[in-house]
Amino acid sequence: QVQLVESGGASVQAGGSLRLSCAASGSSYSSNCMGWFRQVPGKEREGVAAIYFDDGLTSYTNSVKGRFTVSLNNAKNTMYLQMNSLKPEDTGMYYCASDLMRHSFQCNTRPEEYGYWGQGTQVTVSS
Repeated sequence: QVQLVESGGASVQAGGSLRLSCAASGSSYSSNCMGWFRQVPGKEREGVAAIYFDDGLTSYTNSVKGRFTVSLNNAKNTMYLQMNSLKPEDTGMYYCASDLMRHSFQCNTRPEEYGYWGQGTQVTVSS
């Protein structure tokens, strides 16, 4: 059974950094795309970054390019999101998700493509 557990959320000031972790267990993640998403109350869940487990191919939403980096430790089945130069608009509940995608070019940040989700970790950025 797939289990995803996020950690690392905190309250920080604008311009600061955080690293989120997503520990995955219960399944093989080969041929999986893993992604980071965020949501604030009253808004739809937004894709932030994604990475293909087998080859590390990444994709990002435009608002975080150059500031956020998604990475994997394949041996530990753990995905990370390094967030630098944080802005108040980065505030939200951050979720990790995974699903099977046969090819790395299919890996994307559309929430509807993912079937397995963690419980979320809160990131608050104050100005």
